[in-house]
Amino acid sequence: MRPYRVIISGGGTGGHIYPAIAIADELKSRNKATEILFVGAEDRMEMQKVPEAGYPIKGLKISGLQRKVSLENLKLPWKLFLSFRKCRKIINEFQPDVVIGTGGYASAPLVRVASKMNILCVIQEQNSYAGITNKLLSKRVNKICVAFENMERFFPASKVVLTGNPVRQNITQTSIRQDLARKEMGLNPDRKTLLVLGGSLGARKINQLIASNLELFDELDLQIIWQCGSYYIEEYKQMESEKVSVKAFISDMPMAYAAADVIISRAGALTVAELCLVGKPSLFIPSPNVAEDHQTKNAQAIVNHEAAMLIKESELETTFVNRFINLMQSDEMQKRFATNIKKLAKPNATKTIVDIVEKIIES
Repeated sequence: MRPYRVIISGGGTGGHIYPAIAIADELKSRNKATEILFVGAEDRMEMQKVPEAGYPIKGLKISGLQRKVSLENLKLPWKLFLSFRKCRKIINEFQPDVVIGTGGYASAPLVRVASKMNILCVIQEQNSYAGITNKLLSKRVNKICVAFENMERFFPASKVVLTGNPVRQNITQTSIRQDLARKEMGLNPDRKTLLVLGGSLGARKINQLIASNLELFDELDLQIIWQCGSYYIEEYKQMESEKVSVKAFISDMPMAYAAADVIISRAGALTVAELCLVGKPSLFIPSPNVAEDHQTKNAQAIVNHEAAMLIKESELETTFVNRFINLMQSDEMQKRFATNIKKLAKPNATKTIVDIVEKIIES
């Protein structure tokens, strides 16, 4: 592969940033001379995460439309104007062969400007329900890499390629013995383990659920790795015990996944992709506070294959205890979920996306 010049834009959340970095890493692994520039939103986490991964980034003064009445919305047209102008300047200076958008505030103006300048463009849609931005951009880009089936209902069918979501490389490459992983996490190597994931900031409803059911988990002889999030660590760290490990953030996710027998999690696209690769029985509790309720749709796409359990936040109080007990007491259900979710894994997603990028540049 000859060296390319590539601009990648993705940010706002880890679900947009980590796929973008995975794509950049794959491009670099094929040719170290390939030059990569990231474009992000000035006040978002990509401004920290991308340099940590070893890549340069330029920031735009851009934010999303507030869903409630807000004075910030009045500034949006001006922010868009400034962003479009800066994107044009960045593209003129960098002269990319291709622009790749993985979602986030900065992705929309960059891909739109690049397409109007006749630069080759690829977007990657992580969720099973396409966002408004990508639906609009789809008319202008060359290829659309998707993670779920039936995305032709949102995008031009001729542009859609089912690739899966790029995940962090260490998730796919690590094989750790379960007992050793539990020991490494400070837990009993011989006890069944529940892993709880609510995202880096945390999920209030999931934390409340876990806190109110510690007695139930004890009765089921479960030990817990509980990632409660940075917002909630002060509230829940006193619940740590011999059988409950409370963490603000889990830096070694392969170790946590290896230790787990069962997983309770949000249903962000990146997490869903990782859980498919991990192949453990999972219970999804989607966040209802996201655009187009896409987490519920992500989870439902897995449930449709009898590959996981889904409980909405609004149903937790009435259904969680019985359904969780049924899951834990049914080896058959656990085995079915683990087998079926593994079938949905796309371990070569990143390579497939970069193959597509190469093909459109060279064609």
